[in-house]
Amino acid sequence: MFHPLPARWLAAFPAVAALAAMAQPAPGEALAAAPPVLTYKSALEGYRTFTDEKPIPWKEANETVRQRGGWRAYAKEAAGSNSAGAGQPAKGKTEDPAAHQGHTMPMPPKKEQQP
Repeated sequence: MFHPLPARWLAAFPAVAALAAMAQPAPGEALAAAPPVLTYKSALEGYRTFTDEKPIPWKEANETVRQRGGWRAYAKEAAGSNSAGAGQPAKGKTEDPAAHQGHTMPMPPKKEQQP
């Protein structure tokens, strides 16, 4: 774990200060290049205020969901399968047993019975 020691920092401070002083140009020495021009761009530039969408009646919303296939249609869409019955095996076919090999649950240890 890192523990900062003030004595170490204080010992290194004069060396850092000397390096910083050497990096500065001497007073009266002209700079070779002009400093870059700074420009300001607000982070809020182009911000649009929140506009509330007009709510629809709940009966109309429920009817729209029913027409689209109910909550299952939305669940399939979220899962990424667009075909109907994609999660179920076709009639006459069984699921591939290799698909469930990693799905085991360890049994809890049996309790010893005391006589």
